[in-house]
Amino acid sequence: MRWKLQPETDSEITKNLAKELGVEYTLAKLLVQRGIDSFDAAKAFFRPNLSDLHNPYLMKDMDKAVARIELAIANNENILVYGDYDVDGTTSVSLMSSYLKTIHPNIATYIPDRYAEGYGVSFKGVDFAEDNEMSLIIALDCGIKAIDKVNYAKEKGIDFIICDHHRPGSEIPKAVAVLDPKREDCAYPYKELCGCGVGFKLIQALASERGETITDLLPYLDLVATAVAADIVPITGENRVLAYYGLQVINSNPRNGIKAMIHQLEKKELTITDVVFVIAPRINAAGRIKHGNYAVELLTELDFDAAVKFASEIEKNNNDRKELDKTITVEALQQIEANNEQQNYTSVVYAENWHKGVIGIVASRLIETYYRPTLVFTKSGDKLAASARSVKGFDVYNALEECSEFIEQFGGHKYAAGLTLTVENYPKFKAKFEEVVKATIAEELRTPEITIDAEISLSEITPKFFRILKQLAPFGPQNMRPTFSASGLRDNGFGKKVGADQTHLKLNVIEGANQKTYNAIGFSMGDKFNLVQKEQGFNAAFNIDENHWNGNTSLQLLLKDIKAT
Repeated sequence: MRWKLQPETDSEITKNLAKELGVEYTLAKLLVQRGIDSFDAAKAFFRPNLSDLHNPYLMKDMDKAVARIELAIANNENILVYGDYDVDGTTSVSLMSSYLKTIHPNIATYIPDRYAEGYGVSFKGVDFAEDNEMSLIIALDCGIKAIDKVNYAKEKGIDFIICDHHRPGSEIPKAVAVLDPKREDCAYPYKELCGCGVGFKLIQALASERGETITDLLPYLDLVATAVAADIVPITGENRVLAYYGLQVINSNPRNGIKAMIHQLEKKELTITDVVFVIAPRINAAGRIKHGNYAVELLTELDFDAAVKFASEIEKNNNDRKELDKTITVEALQQIEANNEQQNYTSVVYAENWHKGVIGIVASRLIETYYRPTLVFTKSGDKLAASARSVKGFDVYNALEECSEFIEQFGGHKYAAGLTLTVENYPKFKAKFEEVVKATIAEELRTPEITIDAEISLSEITPKFFRILKQLAPFGPQNMRPTFSASGLRDNGFGKKVGADQTHLKLNVIEGANQKTYNAIGFSMGDKFNLVQKEQGFNAAFNIDENHWNGNTSLQLLLKDIKAT
């Protein structure tokens, strides 16, 4: 791995902040790296407040959206809440429908089928609204490019309100209201809300018309925090406030569906990382294996026993998903080896029976073995469909554009995309994609990178240091868990490989002449054991974490990488 040290911060600003806050220089440095360079900024960061949330009416079209919903309620209209099948979409639909049901009885929900309808607003969804006499559709986490679907609905006398967070195209749909902070003509102060966040701003506006305060909406923040975590949006500004309070709801009094999922786990307190890797995959599994409706039913269920049954079904879906992606990953790796493509610049694999719902996960898994832009194809009708994943710093979307002569359609962004092509174009596309990546990828991008926030001495790691470090959470994009490096380390001779298959590394680390030992664990780092034997010196990159064992809690280094000194 390449170790990249963050640029040095201004030493005077950092020293002054450390003095003002009464913290160590390293902790002040972490704050300055995050753009926090004053006492007031630090106070706002460490103590997020619901009063920091912006007025929802600052978002363009919010007044129109509220007016149309109020009209629908006054006229006793049927309202359809429509959202995508991923975590952001299903939490958005659960949020909006559960709030609207407290003020209006005629609310239905709709999640498109991943395979039959695909992403976003569909003609089938509009037909469903017409068949069920729905005169208003509220689309969440999708719709910003649904020009033709909105026009189709208008012809049928159905209005649209769009709550999206994706970048608009050159034309905005002709909906009654289009709420999207990324609209160029929207002056909303915070641009990085997820779809569920935009939906929350709408219910915040609706609530204000009823004399309700932000405190009354706290019970909905477990859904918003789940979406913020799962959609990998920056944990800054409003997202930090929403995630901070949403995590408190998740850990104290979550809705029955989330409580039922937590009920199946051994963890007592969930972090944002747990939400990403434990809660989100289970919600996603419903849309991947069966249907996103299952997730909405779970997240809106008012009876706990019924929620437990839904959660058990989704747990089974998640286990099926795990088995599928494990099996397909093994088959894909075998295919790369059989074709002698280990030294390629890309991984492009295909089998017609691979499950479309997990090929994106498999692409990410393959990058763990072969660190390079990756596409996993499967059969979809009479075409081939693929999920693309990239490595840090390489724009896979641009690379796909270079291969567009062989592609039917594609969409996505820098690090992830989806595409379809004809069966006969697969070999031509595969050759062209390899050629394009080989010609354009910088050599250094072919090696994984670790960003080091600060070089420290292990003696700096004290209970107080860690206590303050924990308050930087919730972690996520633009506020990642700090990674440190330390040099001149040795193992005290008791280091060993652990785990059923000896793949993990457990060390007792000593620094310099200081004989104090620090526990360290490196998951999937057993193959680096030779670097620490016989008191060889090494450097380590690591996070700092707590280890809970036999009722005792101690600090430990969570190793990311080690190198010989």
